This record gives sequence, C-alpha cells and structure tokens, in this order.
Amino acid sequence: MPWVYLLLALVAMAIAFKTTSLALAAICLLAALGLLVAWTLGLLAQRVGSRSRDEAMLLDPQELRRLREQAEARRTQAPPEPPAA
Repeated sequence: MPWVYLLLALVAMAIAFKTTSLALAAICLLAALGLLVAWTLGLLAQRVGSRSRDEAMLLDPQELRRLREQAEARRTQAPPEPPAA
C-alpha cells in the first residue's frame, strides 16, 4: 500500500512541473510532499509490524499462574540431590 502513495506523489510532482497555473502547481507540490510523508510512514509501519511479536503467543495471567504452580509442584516433588563429595 505505501507504494501507491509514492506513485501518487510522483504523479502530483509531474502535474506540478507541467502546469502553467501557479495555484495548481502549489497544490500539487503540497500534495506530493504529503504523499511522500505518508509513503515514508507507511514503510516504517510495515517494518515495525513485521518485527513485532505475535500477540497470540503471549500468555494471559491465568496461564502464567498455572505454569508457575506446575513448576513449583515439580520442585517440591523432586528428591533432593545428594551433595557432591
């Protein structure tokens, strides 16, 4: 999707260079600037989104408590290790 912003920015820049109207050129240049900013922000959002963790893999508090209780139960059931001599 960000590439559409870049394409539209290039079209707006081409219109600004080809037109003879000063008002239209100013509007097209402002639009090109805005679309370039939108393109940059879109690329950054894609990069951040691709590097973030999957939220489905996060544990909820109940699951975390259950896992802690299981680990504690395993620790108390395990026989003590003999001291190394």
